[in-house]
Amino acid sequence: MRPRRNSPLGAAGTVVALLAVLCAPATAAAKPAAAQASRHQVVTWGASADRMGDASADRSYRLIVRTSVGGTDARVRLSNAFGDHPVTFDNVHAGRRAQGAELVRGSNRPLTFGGARSVTLAPGTTVTSDPLPGRLPAQSDLVVSLHVADAAGPATGHGMAMQTSYTAAGDHAAEEGAANWTGRTGSWYYLDAVSVETGTDTGAVVTLGDSITDGWQSSTDTNRRWPDYLSRRLQNSAGTAAGAGVGGVANEGISGNKVLADGAGQSALGRLQRDVLSQPGVRTVFLFEGINDIKAHTGVTAADLIAGYREIIGRAHAAGLCVVGATVLPFKGWPEFDPAGEAVRQEVNAFIRTGGELDAVADFDKALRSPYDQERLLPVFDGGDHVHPNDKGMQAMADTVDLKSLDCDR
Repeated sequence: MRPRRNSPLGAAGTVVALLAVLCAPATAAAKPAAAQASRHQVVTWGASADRMGDASADRSYRLIVRTSVGGTDARVRLSNAFGDHPVTFDNVHAGRRAQGAELVRGSNRPLTFGGARSVTLAPGTTVTSDPLPGRLPAQSDLVVSLHVADAAGPATGHGMAMQTSYTAAGDHAAEEGAANWTGRTGSWYYLDAVSVETGTDTGAVVTLGDSITDGWQSSTDTNRRWPDYLSRRLQNSAGTAAGAGVGGVANEGISGNKVLADGAGQSALGRLQRDVLSQPGVRTVFLFEGINDIKAHTGVTAADLIAGYREIIGRAHAAGLCVVGATVLPFKGWPEFDPAGEAVRQEVNAFIRTGGELDAVADFDKALRSPYDQERLLPVFDGGDHVHPNDKGMQAMADTVDLKSLDCDR
């Protein structure tokens, strides 16, 4: 499935409030041991890493990301997972967005890595920043600005962000104005996760998927991917029995991704450790993959796919995580649709619904299929290509998820 707004801050009082939360100073005294023991890091945003085009030295990226759960002491994770040369970041800042590439005045602060402002990543590695004191609110736009001082070979990033970010020649990471950020990009570069400190009673769910999870056919710059809708449901239910336990949502979808084979990104099996199991505070894996394996006509059988699901389930369970599985959506009308592929989809969905190996099931197929032709998406949910749901379909998927199922007893 290769595919072809955050509103600006309004009243001055809102700006002042945002400055207060992001720029809150660190407390002078160390936290008591009991308080430290009752808190942990939880991923609040994620995007699966992939190989991009050629890296550029002396270039800045201003990356706009949307938090899910709120917390304190934010950390960012930078990745050179797909690089074949070292990459050096000599200036990394984080702040709050006002509008476009412009930041809230006074909010942009430097990040350090082991106490240093500069960090070099060897090929195939990641690094997590030191904590940034202060509070980062839920459902807010965090802006990570980084300057790549030295790089060569392929860059690492996430190709289809469904979010406009900004680029600039030279080092402009510390600037809060937008004047020098004249380039635009629909991708995220090098940044692959953001986490915050929360109480240990709060965890996260990671959605492992393809372009439907990545958000293709949802509206750009509006955070209307189905994991975004799920995140808002969780925040709205915070403090209730339905929302207890899970607050963070990390979207680890890659357009064109498959369970079994590499291609558009590493296979789900190949990237499970980096994109899912390595994230802090994860309690649940939400598995929604398979349509690309089915429609590629490579001879993949239902038994092959089920074996792949079982491996993912087993590895996640071994890590102490819950696994929620979603049924594969119908795709009649897509050029690669045929009865043989549909038969595989039906057999795979039967396993998901009744196999008993998942901790819970979200029946996306049932929620979005047409009652008149169950091999098709209902037109009101169809983004136009008969595979990818539109905004309404994305919301319907998120509404299908039983929030209690995201925090199973494991």
